Amino acid sequence: MQAVGLFEAKTHLSEYVARAEAGEEVIIMRHNKPVAKIVPLDAVVAPAVTPSPFVQRTFSMGSPHPDIDLTQLNKLAGEVEDQESIAKLRAGR
Repeated sequence: MQAVGLFEAKTHLSEYVARAEAGEEVIIMRHNKPVAKIVPLDAVVAPAVTPSPFVQRTFSMGSPHPDIDLTQLNKLAGEVEDQESIAKLRAGR
């Protein structure tokens, strides 16, 4: 992966597009800060991972004791048990 300035990228855009076609990634910088990336069209972009609302609600950095919604926890535990029971019944057929 190569990092280039914005002026350099504008001046030699076709070269950097050719590199992207070959599988290389090029970072474009503006005032020494990355602002864009040229990547191959078939590049796989990892989706941003966001925790579920349940995890967000139960984990608190601000207090010594995390706030746990036991109703939701019990519901999730029940769903897991149900899924395990269904899998066992299906396996027994």
